[in-house]
Amino acid sequence: MPELPEVETVRRGLAENIIGKKFKEIEVLHSRATSPKSIAPLKSLKGARIKSVNRRGKFLWFELDRPEVLVGHLGMSGQFLIQPKAALDERHLRARFNLGGNDLRFIDQRTFGWVGVEERINNRPTCVQHIAADPFDSEFDLQETISRFLKKKTEIKRALLDQSVMSGVGNIYADEALWRSKMHPETRTEKLDTKRISQLISSATEVMSEALAVGGTSFDDLYINVNGESGYFERSLAVYGQEGEGCPRCGREIRRITFTNRSSHFCPKCQPTPRANGNR
Repeated sequence: MPELPEVETVRRGLAENIIGKKFKEIEVLHSRATSPKSIAPLKSLKGARIKSVNRRGKFLWFELDRPEVLVGHLGMSGQFLIQPKAALDERHLRARFNLGGNDLRFIDQRTFGWVGVEERINNRPTCVQHIAADPFDSEFDLQETISRFLKKKTEIKRALLDQSVMSGVGNIYADEALWRSKMHPETRTEKLDTKRISQLISSATEVMSEALAVGGTSFDDLYINVNGESGYFERSLAVYGQEGEGCPRCGREIRRITFTNRSSHFCPKCQPTPRANGNR
């Protein structure tokens, strides 16, 4: 699933290309393209002008010259592409927003992503009201975020993936941040202090900044930017997807465990289990 660096890369590409444009025509090509929580058909936005493209965590929304907003979530394989109007339709094209000479196209192979029309509360769509700020958000409060982590009574990776604690981090960057912080994914939050949580947030911010600088992480063509280009951070991953490879820090073989119904990758030497650490 695209995480903060990938979604922010898409947001920046959209902002460069479509602000000030109008939705001339809107065509929905798959019923699952529209969010079931959409308050109106996508076609109701015909004639709306795009004022800005915003993000909260992994959600995107388009501010318009009307009260409603167009919200999008990429799910597992969603893509927003800017294409010439005359370009052939993509195989998994789900919705098309004609902007004049170009289309904004929503493509989604696995159909877990969606777009929808929503109201705003405090200048944000209804779907992101429960989503916490991420470290790149102007509203991000480090001390408040640390406090939310410390109030959780769970494994640290589960807390790191909780978008109501701190948004934007998914499986890839959680594994990478934990490795940089030398923290096992099953470490209990109750055993951590302010300094360790602050270090973890700093590691997550650092790794996502590095990924953003190279367009995010692409393992296949399911994630591409608005111009159809892949990101290159896969080449810099230390542990995620590296099972059996040597740890870049100590050389020990990277291991994988199943955790929160996902794979977690870690170095058994740099990130000892909680029992080995006296943490459990």
